Amino acid sequence: MHAVLTGDIVDSSALTGTEIDTTLGAIRDALSDMPPWTGATGFAPRAGDAWQVVLTDARHSLRAALLIRASLRRLDGDRTTRIAMATGDGALPKSAFDNPNEAHGPAFTASGRLLETLSDPIHMAHASGGAQNATWILADRIAAGWTQAQARALCEMLPPDPGPRSAAASRLGISRQAVDQALHAAGFPALEAALTALEAE
Repeated sequence: MHAVLTGDIVDSSALTGTEIDTTLGAIRDALSDMPPWTGATGFAPRAGDAWQVVLTDARHSLRAALLIRASLRRLDGDRTTRIAMATGDGALPKSAFDNPNEAHGPAFTASGRLLETLSDPIHMAHASGGAQNATWILADRIAAGWTQAQARALCEMLPPDPGPRSAAASRLGISRQAVDQALHAAGFPALEAALTALEAE
């Protein structure tokens, strides 16, 4: 099962063209590290402040969305994006891997339509509704409260099998205790438990 994530930058009208480009670049960079665990491919900017990506493994879609959110919060304490997620079955055309903007199908349509319905305070949702959507909305609420310091730690620890926190602390140039405190304040222990359970289904 594949997933389509469609998003746009929140309050982009308050940003300069350079800031929008930097924000989209941060999303692209976050996605570039995901293929080993999501099959992320074909990031495509669209309509100025919007973007879309296809994940060939939908199991990790919420983890991927949260990592995108953390990457933007790490960039700027107020920066965020809406993310609308939809899933689809079957083989994807080659165009979906080269440029999602040229791809078609129910998942692409559902993701785009869902994005049009998202408004404050909800910035993430799942097109399937029900328990899946409830999970995304609750995760969105947690992510809304992240600080830059928390986001830096989350970017290290959200990917699957991220290694020891001591290594993350070394990369960040802070203490292991500071990493632990940031992750705890960000709600990471509960998020990680929920993501692990969700991905095991």
